[in-house]
Amino acid sequence: MRILVTGGAGFIGSHLCEELLRRGHEVWALDDLSTGSVANLSTFERHPRFRFLEGDVQDQALVSGLVAQCDQVVHLAAAVGVKYVLEHPLRSLLTNIRGTEVVLEACHLHRRKVLVTSTSEVYGKGVTVPFAEDDDRLMGPSHKLRWSYAAGKAVDECLAYAYHQQYQLPVVIVRCFNTCGPRQSSAYGMVIPNMVQRALRNDPILVYGDGRQSRCFGAVFDVVRGMLMLMDAPEAEGEAFNLGSDEEVTVLELAQRIKALCHSDSAIQFTPYEQVYGAAFEDMRRRVPDLRKIRRFVGYRPQVSLDRLLELTIRDTCDQMGIPCPIEVAAE
Repeated sequence: MRILVTGGAGFIGSHLCEELLRRGHEVWALDDLSTGSVANLSTFERHPRFRFLEGDVQDQALVSGLVAQCDQVVHLAAAVGVKYVLEHPLRSLLTNIRGTEVVLEACHLHRRKVLVTSTSEVYGKGVTVPFAEDDDRLMGPSHKLRWSYAAGKAVDECLAYAYHQQYQLPVVIVRCFNTCGPRQSSAYGMVIPNMVQRALRNDPILVYGDGRQSRCFGAVFDVVRGMLMLMDAPEAEGEAFNLGSDEEVTVLELAQRIKALCHSDSAIQFTPYEQVYGAAFEDMRRRVPDLRKIRRFVGYRPQVSLDRLLELTIRDTCDQMGIPCPIEVAAE
């Protein structure tokens, strides 16, 4: 098939494009390069079945023309990262909501199956852990810009459900939990790349708050595999699915693991959230996905452990920094 990937030069998008090419598809990637990078495409940008187009997902004519020429769409284009969203709140909302509306309308017009990526952020400050797809959502106040990303992504989901219900659009919704791995930039507040870079430089590893907040970090390879499993399953249409890993770790323990794997002399430094993000930030204590639904529908189980994910990320970061890797990493 010919598959359009919006946000194809981003972290997850580039890995998805690479896997689609490996499976024999033709891939068109659309990206405005606001947070994506052409460097993410370097290993396959000259592939005869790959085409990169720089453009805005909010450009209705452009998107409709591309969708018309493709068989399926994976919509990943979005403003990402806590730091970016807090610094560009209006642009983030417009990109995430208007961009999704444009993609869904084009897919409806041309009758194309589409996967819409959402986020674990839609669960907000929910206290029922692990989070299941039908759980109620608990959001913080709207003046706390931390929640604007969650609100925008929830609107994206509502639009997708509405197009499916009213027009029978074949759409699948994926709620990605923390997704990490090679190529992920540290520029937008992503925790693992930041910690790894600091550890390799022997700079203080910053742990925000008290470090007892917990997360689950899924490997991008698992997330891409899960997306494609769902796209291949007709019974997944009109449904939302958690996607990621359910291996829980506190942020302090994560910092300690990274320090040990990097053989680093870095100090672990606790830093108040307000010092980094200002008063507009709120956080949640635990974020763990319930993966029973996606397991029931397509048999998905994460395959990459957290330690293996950290090893692969450290090796990739060392390559980017041009320094020797402090650990031996088994072949992939």
